[in-house]
Amino acid sequence: MKIENPHDKFFKETFGKVEVAKDFLNNYLPENIMKVIDVDTLEPQKDSFINEELQEVFSDMLFKVNINNREGYVYILFEHKSYISKDIAFQLLKYMLEIWEAKIKKEKTYKLPVIIPLVIYHGKDSWNIRTTLGELITGYEELPKEIQKFIPDYVFSARTNLTRTDVDEIIEKIEETYPEGSEVIMTLIERIREEGKEEGILTGMELGARQNKAEVAKNLIKINLTIEQITEATGLPKKEVEKIAAEMGH
Repeated sequence: MKIENPHDKFFKETFGKVEVAKDFLNNYLPENIMKVIDVDTLEPQKDSFINEELQEVFSDMLFKVNINNREGYVYILFEHKSYISKDIAFQLLKYMLEIWEAKIKKEKTYKLPVIIPLVIYHGKDSWNIRTTLGELITGYEELPKEIQKFIPDYVFSARTNLTRTDVDEIIEKIEETYPEGSEVIMTLIERIREEGKEEGILTGMELGARQNKAEVAKNLIKINLTIEQITEATGLPKKEVEKIAAEMGH
């Protein structure tokens, strides 16, 4: 059975909104890359390539988008852990291969689309690994170029210094979309500011880790969200939400 991860839910609900994803790409991808990406064609895909064993570590979002006037994809991998995965380049390669494989099976074509891989890392430690697959190969840099060309290699973009301001902006996007939840969202923003933490995007997601789902449900009940909305937001079973509401006299 799939375990609901609050980080995963926050990430997917946030980046699943096209305007938020557009703003993120415009702000955090290099300008020379954005020149060939038509963000107006950005389209979230339902596919996820994270297996159950890694769902507590990673979340992902795949977007179809025109790149250089051809169909392409932007693949965003969000790392939940507070430390760096040394094999992140290998994990990305696996997911990219799965995207291509799904494309081949579905469309019976061997013309593969461009995939731009992007990693979001929120950990406390500074990012200290290279953004290429080659570094996982022992002695790669010392190998003659004639041998290097037989080894698959690629570069990925890593976004590692998301600040509290970035988190506030993302939360404001959600507030604009769901004004009925503004009271809860502002409470979260104030809590983040009071604690004075600058741990990147994790600070915007600590709701799931620091305030259990039942407490979240109570806050949402107070602002008169429906049972269905609360179930969707927290991942709690409908009966449990109804029980909490009944205990609160709602």
